[in-house]
Amino acid sequence: MGAISTRQEGAVRTITIDRPDRRNALDTPSIRELRAALEAAAVDPETRAVVLTGAGGAFCAGGDVATMEEHRARGRLAELFHELTGEQELSVQAIVGMEKPVVASLPGVAAGGGLSLALAADWRIGSEEALLVPAFPGLGAVPDGGLTYFLPHYLGIGLAQELLFTNARLPAARARELGLLHEVCPGPELAARTLARARELADGPTFAYGRTKRLLESAFHESLATQMVLERQGAVEAARGRELPEGIRAFHEKRRPKFH
Repeated sequence: MGAISTRQEGAVRTITIDRPDRRNALDTPSIRELRAALEAAAVDPETRAVVLTGAGGAFCAGGDVATMEEHRARGRLAELFHELTGEQELSVQAIVGMEKPVVASLPGVAAGGGLSLALAADWRIGSEEALLVPAFPGLGAVPDGGLTYFLPHYLGIGLAQELLFTNARLPAARARELGLLHEVCPGPELAARTLARARELADGPTFAYGRTKRLLESAFHESLATQMVLERQGAVEAARGRELPEGIRAFHEKRRPKFH
């Protein structure tokens, strides 16, 4: 059995990190499997929204420390981190670059690289038991997977420093206050709420969502003038497609649009 399982429910594909005995921590083979699952979802025309979650009450505890110890004992720790961080980068890029929305569903802890994966998603839902932990300082490790990009952009440099230099543990309610989680719900309701939200996104304008993802990312390094040019290009592309004409027609006819 692989470390990653997938399930298709209509237009929603759920990708589950399935290593509950390790709190879904990832070694090199499992993160490669995760990257492959994300890339497959990205190109599947029947999939219009993706859910990323973890089995057994955790989201992802980051890198597998047991594997790290094995490689440390063999004098191969640097090689392992080169492999792990490289695959982590590709997985994060697969989430951010996906032309469809990605929902991270956090039943429990998201730590280290697992936190990076969650923050790469477009929508994050946590159970009341969810816990966000940088974790890297506890190991003496340098953050990876884009964590030093996401935290300052979402929170500002001051709060990012606070989290990364104190290895702060953020419970779900505090993470929601800071905007790191968009929703928090009771644990028994998490799976149903996640699927409902993913279906809402799957019924939405996928092309527009994809361009919006690109624009939100480019906003951090482009000027206002350039950003508006990119917005105009996206608007014209949408006008040539199927979704915007349908949205306008539905508005005129006073009905809900049907995006496909």
